[in-house]
Amino acid sequence: MKTINVVAALIVNDGTIFATQRGYGDWKGFWEFPGGKVEPEESPEDALRREICEELATEIDVERFITTVEWDYPSFHLSMRCYLCSIVSGSLTLLEHEAATWLDREHLYDVNWLPADRDIIPEIERLLTI
Repeated sequence: MKTINVVAALIVNDGTIFATQRGYGDWKGFWEFPGGKVEPEESPEDALRREICEELATEIDVERFITTVEWDYPSFHLSMRCYLCSIVSGSLTLLEHEAATWLDREHLYDVNWLPADRDIIPEIERLLTI
């Protein structure tokens, strides 16, 4: 099975986390943490900064690695490195996503997460209580 390496930004602000709704593809309408594919010869941190700039017109600071999620979708294996991030500049403008929201700890399960993203919600709950 083909492995796809991606990165995800866990953008936290005032006890909430930023989530985006996919606007395209097989999983259109599902919610995810923004990010994307790591290109050859690109570090995960550089890929994450590039993806957030391309998708949300925002510059982020990649603060620290949180976890890697390994998930088998029907046609590929996903390896997703997740990083705690903060906004440096920009206003999280949706250039590719259908919608976005800030979720607090009590509302993390209110959206229909992609399976791999749903897998890290317990870690997000811990992050939001710190």
